[in-house]
Amino acid sequence: MPGDRKSLGVCLGASTVSVVQVGLKNSGPGGPRQTAATPTILDYALYPHDGNPSQTLIRALEPLDFDQFTGIAATGRKFCRFLNLSTISEPEAVETAYPLVKPAGICCPAIVSAGGETFMVYVLNQKGRIINVLTGNKCASGTGEFFLQQLRRMNVTLAEAAQWAVAETPYKVPGRCSVFCKSDCTHATNKGIPKSRVAAGLCHMMANKVLELLKKVERRNIMITGGTARNQMMIEYLGRASGTDCPRPGALHGSPGCGPLGLENETVPFPGIPALFASRAVHRHRHRRLRFRPPDSRAPRCHRRGHQ
Repeated sequence: MPGDRKSLGVCLGASTVSVVQVGLKNSGPGGPRQTAATPTILDYALYPHDGNPSQTLIRALEPLDFDQFTGIAATGRKFCRFLNLSTISEPEAVETAYPLVKPAGICCPAIVSAGGETFMVYVLNQKGRIINVLTGNKCASGTGEFFLQQLRRMNVTLAEAAQWAVAETPYKVPGRCSVFCKSDCTHATNKGIPKSRVAAGLCHMMANKVLELLKKVERRNIMITGGTARNQMMIEYLGRASGTDCPRPGALHGSPGCGPLGLENETVPFPGIPALFASRAVHRHRHRRLRFRPPDSRAPRCHRRGHQ
């Protein structure tokens, strides 16, 4: 239709690159007046990057015709700093994506971001705005990447682990420390504990990590996103413990939130694949002001340790 617009959103996660096409339909000549057009998700794709997000992103973008997009924007944590694209922060992207991915007629009090590196909870108000962010400790145990590492140590593929029944009795593993957890998993398999039980124990521990973050949140329609949301065993444990279904738009995290940015704002034109990544020299120049100066011996005495 005349006046239709499309935008591209990219989310560079710790384990997955997601690409989402967002569209906005406008009325054609003589059509009914449209007062509040709502963006909709037209298409999406998920790409596990296995520690190589740059090549994975290139593979995801190469087949696309960028002449059809009015804008492109990206979000993520560290890697998006190296892109010659317009970017927004992860909380802003999550907040913008929420109305696009939530089930109709459901209000979610919180969004769990269950990624490869960290778990966190975005607490929402009735209007879907972020009012608080809850984070746990920084230990790697219980994260998506840690789970994948333990599967590799047991020579188990993710597809094999996905076929194991949730009814499997979990082997209890500690979630307090990644070193202890890894040692317990190794010790269990050496004793002959079935790998399916060890994997179930890991999923159970990951679900408990999420529940720990949700202690002060109403456990009703908790949305879960990020690469770990594809772990069916963990999701079912989480649903049993919380007594509610968990709406989950899969690994679609911030990418849908980047799409409206390209529809409503002027973004940096797509530079082409060869110029997609900023050089390290340019990156250092852009972020030079963030560097801290070394301690100065001439600093005022009140700044020195031990001064009363």
